[in-house]
Amino acid sequence: MISAIVLAAGLSTRMGRLKQLLPYGEHTVIEQVVSVLLASPVSEVVVVTGHQRSAVETALAKWPVRTVFNPDYAEGEMLSSAQAGLRTVSGESRAVLLAVGDMPAIEGNVVAQLIETYRAAGDGYVYIPSHQMRAGHPVLVPRPYWGAILSLRAGDNLRSVLRAKSTRVQWVIVDTPSVLQDIDTPTDYGRDLGLRRE
Repeated sequence: MISAIVLAAGLSTRMGRLKQLLPYGEHTVIEQVVSVLLASPVSEVVVVTGHQRSAVETALAKWPVRTVFNPDYAEGEMLSSAQAGLRTVSGESRAVLLAVGDMPAIEGNVVAQLIETYRAAGDGYVYIPSHQMRAGHPVLVPRPYWGAILSLRAGDNLRSVLRAKSTRVQWVIVDTPSVLQDIDTPTDYGRDLGLRRE
């Protein structure tokens, strides 16, 4: 069993408005992300909320996902949200796919490629998509690495685990730049909408 954790608790400071709820095709940004994950080989989708929690949870009400609130979202959103998600996933889960809620260009074939690579190579690696030598998202983390993430303190970040000598990284080469395309600013958002129309 593989779980997907969507990190969607951020403040959207650079966007100036909550980017998870921006229109994106037939959905909002966050709905686009979960729709792709729900159509992928994952067994469950957990969305970690924070800023404007109620609005995000309302947008997701019609989708078969679980939400968990991260009360520490304003201090250490990415790490604390990953930790909140890990504490919430099914006890039967063998790995988690850490996705971010501001990457609506996420592609199902990339998710499938990560999972296929994990199933072939096993629990010994963290699996990171790479496009043109640049690391992207989502990241697949097998259960043996969860303890290292959960033990991190405020002020640390997920890169601490990825850079640890004990962490073995399997780079999964993909032929799409979508793994690099988050939408932090209005310019990013306009770029993504333009690419979607092409």
